[in-house]
Formats: sequence, C-alpha cells, structure tokens
Amino acid sequence: METPFRNVTPNTPGGAASLLIALLFSGLILITQALFVVPAGQVAVVTTLGKVSGGSRLPGLNLKIPFIQAVAPFDVRTQVRPEKFASLTKDLQVIEATATVKYAVRPNEAGRVYSTIASNDREIYPRIIQPSLLKALKSVFSQYELVTIASKWSDISELVERAVADELDKFDYVEVRGLDLTGLVIAEEYRAAIEQKQIAEQQLLRAQTEVKIAEQEAQRYETLNRTLDDKVLFKLFLDKWDGSTKVVPALPGTKGGGTPVIVGGR
Repeated sequence: METPFRNVTPNTPGGAASLLIALLFSGLILITQALFVVPAGQVAVVTTLGKVSGGSRLPGLNLKIPFIQAVAPFDVRTQVRPEKFASLTKDLQVIEATATVKYAVRPNEAGRVYSTIASNDREIYPRIIQPSLLKALKSVFSQYELVTIASKWSDISELVERAVADELDKFDYVEVRGLDLTGLVIAEEYRAAIEQKQIAEQQLLRAQTEVKIAEQEAQRYETLNRTLDDKVLFKLFLDKWDGSTKVVPALPGTKGGGTPVIVGGR
C-alpha cells in the first residue's frame, strides 16, 4: 500500500527550500533571543544561569547569550510612595500622619540589588525603603514632645528626611530625593495647648524684637551724644533756622562762651 506522505530529501528542490526555511527560522529565533532593548528610564540586569553577569545594561539595544542569559529590568526613575504611619512622641502621645518619600534606585547598583535583596521593582519598596523609613520616623518622633512636633512640623520633616537618607546610605542601594510629612492627626485635647504655646512664642518673639529695637535706639543716641560738639550743634541750628528767631546760640570758639548772639540789634 502506498503511503500518503511524500518523502522529501535535501537533494530535491523542495527539501532544500524546507531546510533553508528552517535555518532562517532558527536564525531569527537566535537573533530575537540575543537582542533586547532597555527602555529609557530603566537599566537591565543580565544573569547567566541565575548569576548576575557584568554591570547594569543602559537604555538602548543590548546583546545577551540566547537561552543561557536572562534579563531583569529595573526602573531608575524617581518613585513617589506615600506611607501612613503611627508613632509615639517623647511624652508618650500617639500621632498619625503620612510620609511621602521620593527615591530612585542607583543605576550602577541594580545588579547588587538583584543579587542580595530584590529581583524586581515591586520588591524594592517593601524590602528596602519601607523598613528604613519607619525606623527613621519612630527614631525622630520619640525625641520630641507633641507640642514641639506640632509647632515645628517643617523642621521635623527635614530631620526625618535626613534620618531616612542616612539609614539607606548604609546599604547604598537607593537615593532619597525628598520626603514630605502631611496629614498630622492628634487628639483634640492637645490642640488648645499647642495653640497656647504658639501664641506665647509669638508674644515672646514680639517682646524680644521690641527690646532689640530699644537697644539699637539707645546705642544710636549714645553714639550721637559722643560725636556732638558746639560746632555741630551750631551747624544743625543754622540748617533749621527760619531767619525770624532773634536769639541764636553763641558762635563756637568766641570769647563770649555760652553768651547768645543777639540778632537784629536787640
């Protein structure tokens, strides 16, 4: 019985065409496996059988060994993540707020991040940023009383940002580019005490300003008194003299001493 399939050998025209198509298809697969593009704002970590090979691959067209090497992309653009938290103050009061941290993975550290702590972008915040952020928040807020925290909120925010940056610099995975504290929530019974302290601080500042102005005025008059003499006083009188006053001070250096000069024959 004859088989329905036709035997194709490479020596026939059909066999050569099939072989050529197979080779082209295999070559195309190898090229697509060897070439990869890293988008702008990202770097890529290349692994050889699971082990990081070389440094971070920069945006653009890159090469890898087909089927042996794999690619893990990492976003190095600035990321913004809000974190709601609660913490105790120095006087054991509970505060709640939101810390919005801005950070970016260091491009040249992507390989070390992949090897040691995170194999993709989703793991960076919970494994690197969040623990350091919460540690810095609790460390800073535990040093100040609630009234101080509420009245110096912007200063506290700067302290937290520096503390987070210092904590993350120990590992050098990411760069902190900013931190904002918003939405402070405190108990109602402490709001009146905070407002009273703010009013007292404003009154103290106003009193200190008035004292400083008075001291400056006293110093100015003291300096003026030391520099005044008869000639200066006489010159000041002449500058202001309206010409009708009949009695004027004596001329400095005259024999009359302090005897006034009589003007107009009187």
